[in-house]
Amino acid sequence: YMESASKLKHFMPELYPLYNELNALSGGGDLEARFLSMYCPPPYMTGCSQLAWTKDTIALIRNYDYNPNLFEGVMFNTHWLKPVIGIADCNWGLLDGMNADGLTASLAFGGRQVVGEGFGIPLIIRYILETCSNVNEAVEKLKTIPAHMSYNITLVDSNYNFATVYLSPDREIIITKDPIAVNHQQKVEWKQYAEITATKERKKFLETELANPYHTDATILSTFFQPPLYCNNFAKNFATLYTTVYKPLEKTVAIHWPEKSIFQSFTNFVEQKSITDISTTVNS
Repeated sequence: YMESASKLKHFMPELYPLYNELNALSGGGDLEARFLSMYCPPPYMTGCSQLAWTKDTIALIRNYDYNPNLFEGVMFNTHWLKPVIGIADCNWGLLDGMNADGLTASLAFGGRQVVGEGFGIPLIIRYILETCSNVNEAVEKLKTIPAHMSYNITLVDSNYNFATVYLSPDREIIITKDPIAVNHQQKVEWKQYAEITATKERKKFLETELANPYHTDATILSTFFQPPLYCNNFAKNFATLYTTVYKPLEKTVAIHWPEKSIFQSFTNFVEQKSITDISTTVNS
C-alpha cells in the first residue's frame, strides 16, 4: 500500500485526494488501495485500431478489441477535476475518453512483451484528461509518468492538433504525428502477437482508407466495421467490443455496434442501463 500510494502521489499528485476518497469508499483495505493505484499491475493486452481524423472535421475514431468476459461495459460522465466522458476500465481508469476542453485520448497495446515498473495505462488516460486541456499539455504529462507496459496513445484536441505517443517501460517516450495507431510501435517486435491480431494488415488498411480523397468522417467510420479492423473471434474470447467516435468541436461521443448506436454529450448525457442490450449486440 505505501509504495502504491506514494508513487501515485509523486507522479499524479492532482489525483491523490480523489484516490484516497475512492479507497475509503471501497473499504480502505490494502488490496483495494493497491488495486486503485494501478501501480505495477499484472500484464494485460488488448488489440485496438484508432485514427485521428482531421479532414472535414476533427475526430478520434477507435475499435476496442478485447475479451468480452473481462469488459466492464461502463461509460462514465464524471465531474472530478474536469468534466470527462469515457469508457471505464479498472473501475476509475479509462480506455478512451474526452474532457470538456475537447482533449480526447485513446489507448492501444504497443505489441511488446516488456513489463516494468509503472502505472496501468487506464489510470494514465484518466490523469491526462483530468489535468490537461490540449494535445501539447498531454504530451508533456506523458513524458513524466512511467507506464508498466508498452502502449500507443492517440490524442486529438479542438484545435485540430493530434499526436500518437509510444510509451514503453524500458525506453524513452516517442512522439509522432502519425494519425493511425494499432498494435505495434515503429516496427513489429512481437511477431506472434502481430500475426494473431493482424496489426500490420490493419495499419496498411487504415493508411489506404485515409488516403482516399472521397472519405468523410461518416464514410471512414463504416470501414471500422469491415475486416481486418472489425474482429468477431468470440470463440477465442477476443473481438471488437465497440467503436467510439469522439468529436472535440461538438463535445460529443458516439458508441457504435453493427446494429446499435448510443450518442452522448456533456450537455445531454442520459444515464441508462443497457448492459443486456449491449451484450446481445456484441455477441451477435
